[in-house]
Amino acid sequence: MTPVELSRSVLHAVRCAVDDGELNVVVPSRVVVGRPGPGGRGDYATNVALQLARPAGQPPLRVAALLRAYLAREAGVTDVEITGPGFLNISLDRAATSAALVRRILREGLRYGHTDAVAGRVFVLCVPYEVRAEVLADVLARMVGSQGGRVEVRHGGAVKLEPVPASEERAFLRPVPAPEDPAFLGPDAARWALLHPAPHDRPRVTADHLVQRESNPLFRIRYAHARTRAVSRNAADLGFTTTGPETDVEAADTPHTPGAQQLLLLLADHPRVLATAAALPHGDCQAAPSRLTRHLLALADATLVHLPAVLPRGDEKPSAAHRSRLALAEAAGTVLAGGLSLLGIDAPDHL
Repeated sequence: MTPVELSRSVLHAVRCAVDDGELNVVVPSRVVVGRPGPGGRGDYATNVALQLARPAGQPPLRVAALLRAYLAREAGVTDVEITGPGFLNISLDRAATSAALVRRILREGLRYGHTDAVAGRVFVLCVPYEVRAEVLADVLARMVGSQGGRVEVRHGGAVKLEPVPASEERAFLRPVPAPEDPAFLGPDAARWALLHPAPHDRPRVTADHLVQRESNPLFRIRYAHARTRAVSRNAADLGFTTTGPETDVEAADTPHTPGAQQLLLLLADHPRVLATAAALPHGDCQAAPSRLTRHLLALADATLVHLPAVLPRGDEKPSAAHRSRLALAEAAGTVLAGGLSLLGIDAPDHL
């Protein structure tokens, strides 16, 4: 279960409480689900009870207690605890959730995390004539497209003076400009150099982006992706794959391998990262591409920790555990490739 899916479960629990007359509130359009804070427990936490307490005219702890009973009935939820002033801490069935997540990624492929959340909406993105702004606008358009929306790019400062029609959703993109033309780095490294720093930070346009070693973040991401493809090829040579009717993706084993639990959490968080671009024109939309680069880097690092446990060693025979680990590795490779594609960067199978 991804954070986006869990937020829908929380909303469903609120809706059920309202329908049963337990709460007299307007069901919110969205709720925030994130990692538990200090003193929190479980896999995720939400402050929805604090959000609804005032309109419900009840103490937050009372609202939390009401919602806890409904939320505990949701599929995939194993436990709900109340901490602090009324935070709901949610524990999930990790085995079932992990297996479903891996199967979903392998089924959806590069479109994992794509939704129709903003389908039919057109956002106007106003950008200056500058290479970094152009690249950020292109990636934002790709990310918004992954959520079903469309971006129309307009150039020049004069657009700031135009009246904004009531039907138009407009945002202005003003990142710190690149110190020089990054074209000499080649298309992939040049895009990374402009996208990875936060938009308010000055990008570093140097040949360091081309080195083939771990100190280069772009190399680590592309290397992790290539390694997942290599592991798949090696597994096929050993006679096992994650495709076919004989394969059962039993992800219950995967959290016990090095890096796997962190990897699963990052994979589950991928849809939320993509959805940040759909916040146009609200929020700091221009930071969405930078967030995606950092997410892919964390995902690559967790993937590289997991990969050594995938293939059998010595005289060990391939087992269901190896197939589940391979499925997780292939899911990670798929998400890395999909994320790089949204950045406009190639994901080669061989490095």
